[in-house]
Amino acid sequence: MIISCTNCNKKFKVEDRLIPQNGRKIQCGVCKHLWFFKNDIFQQENDFNKENNLKEEKLADKIINDHINQTNLKEKIIEDKLSIKDFKNEKSLKKSNILNKIISYLVVFIISFVALIIVLDTFKTQLSNILPNLELFLFNLYETFEDIGLFLKDLIK
Repeated sequence: MIISCTNCNKKFKVEDRLIPQNGRKIQCGVCKHLWFFKNDIFQQENDFNKENNLKEEKLADKIINDHINQTNLKEKIIEDKLSIKDFKNEKSLKKSNILNKIISYLVVFIISFVALIIVLDTFKTQLSNILPNLELFLFNLYETFEDIGLFLKDLIK
C-alpha cells in the first residue's frame, strides 16, 4: 500500500500487514511529521463507487440529452417539411387564384359583350341614325358566331 504524508505529501510504500484495521500512528521519514493513519480500503472503494456512479449518471444524462436533441431535431425536420408543403400549397393556391381571376375577368368580358350586342340589336332602329352601318355590323357578327359554332362542332366530331 502507498501512504502519503499529510504534511509534505511524500509517498511511502508500506506493507499492508504493518497497519492494523484500527489504524496506527505513523511518522514521515522526510519531515518527521507524526499523524494517525487508518487504512480506509472501504472508504476508497466507496469513493471509487461514487466516482463510477457519477460517471454513469453523467453518461445517462448525456444519452438522455442526445435522445432529446435527436427528438427535437426530428420534430424540427418534420416542421420544416410541413412548412415546405405549406409553402408549396400556398404557391399553388396563388397560381390557382391568378387563374381564377383571369377566368372570372374573361367571363365578365363575355357577358358584357353579349349584353352590348343585345342592347345594340334591341335599339338598332333608333341607333341607325348615329351608327349608319349598325345592321350590317350585327349581321356580320351573327354570321361570325355561326361560323365559330360550326367550326367547334367539326372539332368535336
